[in-house]
Amino acid sequence: MYSANINPNKKGILIGIAGGTGSGKTTAAKNILRGLGSKDVAIVTQDSYYFDLSDLPQSNLRHHNFDHPDAIDRTLLFDHMRTLLSGGMVDQHIYDYSEHCRTGEFRSVGPHTIIVLEGILVLYYPELREMMDIKVFVDTDDDIRLMRRLRRDIQERGRTMEMVLEQYMETVRLMHEQFVIPTKRYADIIIPEGGKKLVAIDLLRTKIKQLLQERGL
Repeated sequence: MYSANINPNKKGILIGIAGGTGSGKTTAAKNILRGLGSKDVAIVTQDSYYFDLSDLPQSNLRHHNFDHPDAIDRTLLFDHMRTLLSGGMVDQHIYDYSEHCRTGEFRSVGPHTIIVLEGILVLYYPELREMMDIKVFVDTDDDIRLMRRLRRDIQERGRTMEMVLEQYMETVRLMHEQFVIPTKRYADIIIPEGGKKLVAIDLLRTKIKQLLQERGL
């Protein structure tokens, strides 16, 4: 069922959780953390690695494609994952989603035994997949994902319904089909209907504990 990439030189375990916007990736990650303990697990979000766009006019940002692989600062993301997996610490940018910029403040992450990296494109990059011990795809119906995105962007990111729907039709839906859905084939496990499937979460926890035992952690 799993094809864990076991590297004896790594001090940490990396779990990648991908899926479309609003699929339930964060819920899945938090449920994993809840069963293993926050001292041992760090959750890292791909969205924290967006490039700083503070130099662009607001009129351009409305049509910026945030769902394309090139929207992510992959060099920094890869470097941080290698550092965390080697037992180090990183200073992660705090990103302001309403202004599309890095705030200048940082969040210190690490050292942790288990790193959970979640984001729509975390299974897209071969370099990240090579680092991962377990690859997960959260598969949720499009209508449910859209409703969740509407609620989140309006309540938390200062968007209007018109702005969310316009962005969804212009880029989000197309990028999901082109870049996100194809990464499902790389997953070791697919969690349907969001991150609340407790049986699947329990299976993940069991596998994580097995990996920890194999490495004497």
